[in-house]
Amino acid sequence: MHTVVFAPDSFKGTIGAADVAAALAAGWASVRPEDRVVLRPLADGGEGTIDAFATAVAGAERVPVRVTGPDGATTVAAWLRLPASVDAPGGIGVVELASTSGIELLGERRFGEDAHTLGFGQAIAAAIDAGVSRLVLGIGSSASTDGGVGMLTALGARFLDASGAPIAGGARGVADVASVDVSELRSLPPGGVLVLSDVTNQLLGPAGAAAVFGPQKGLAGEAIARTDAALARLAALLPADPETPGAGAAGGTGFGLLAWGARLVAGSTEVGELVGLPGALAEASAVGPAVVITGEGAFDGQSGAGKVPSYVADAAADARVPALLVAGRIDADADTFAFAAHASLTELAGSGEAAMQDPARWLRDAGAGLARTLD
Repeated sequence: MHTVVFAPDSFKGTIGAADVAAALAAGWASVRPEDRVVLRPLADGGEGTIDAFATAVAGAERVPVRVTGPDGATTVAAWLRLPASVDAPGGIGVVELASTSGIELLGERRFGEDAHTLGFGQAIAAAIDAGVSRLVLGIGSSASTDGGVGMLTALGARFLDASGAPIAGGARGVADVASVDVSELRSLPPGGVLVLSDVTNQLLGPAGAAAVFGPQKGLAGEAIARTDAALARLAALLPADPETPGAGAAGGTGFGLLAWGARLVAGSTEVGELVGLPGALAEASAVGPAVVITGEGAFDGQSGAGKVPSYVADAAADARVPALLVAGRIDADADTFAFAAHASLTELAGSGEAAMQDPARWLRDAGAGLARTLD
């Protein structure tokens, strides 16, 4: 009997990490029902971050919250309270930008210079009001490029134009900002704020938030230059370095969080530590034969440091546990040397389109196929 630890990322846009882990485990059990299964779905700060924590941490509680979405419509979301501990007597609040101000909330619509992060800030405020001792924020999958102004507004900051009036929401409003009043800005919780992101871009310029990520959010042509200039105005008014790696994450929300006093970290590593993956691997290895299965939607030449599979492979090597890989697509230039075996849903389904139409089915097949490699 083996202990099998399932620690995948989400397959972005198709299926969340918790459901990926469950489907792989179901496929594995159809071949090796006697094996012990441990679910530790992971995330890098984007969609599925809350689901990963909820699945892996016993006693986690979802707390519903109504917020203003990136398009101004009311959105029903939730933040997650992790159980109290000696270091966090009020528990830890996990808040996800993707479910409050994320691009997935818009479907095919894009709001370019008008989308904002107000809802993300409203959810953060709700967690603070509930008395959490520490915050963990996932900032992937954003819909806007407002530099975190909407978020900071919900936390009490006031962004004013030259006449002293509040600016409009989104990057269009940020272009008019002339002053910032932080006298009513909420303090960080006692244990601080940790921000999860796998993006290292700075705020401004050709490698910045507007130029690199703006087009996927509806910015085009002159709007990109306008938004970059708006973010530069903001950078001159807030106490953070716009060249900090990650400042450009989530349309500059990383910068806004730095200005608040938060700390940016590599998402996959921190989530892995918080959900106890190293401990789970050490325990599995101690009781007998073990294996860990990880994965992501597209495993390619960029799937290196900071990505979930890379983190899991390193943790598995430390625990002397073989690592296996499942991905929606595995590119020819991808380095799979760290994995004892791997499976591509695209190959199993016959095409990427077929794999994306029913990912759970092909994940079950992948899990079963990898289980047979131990026979």
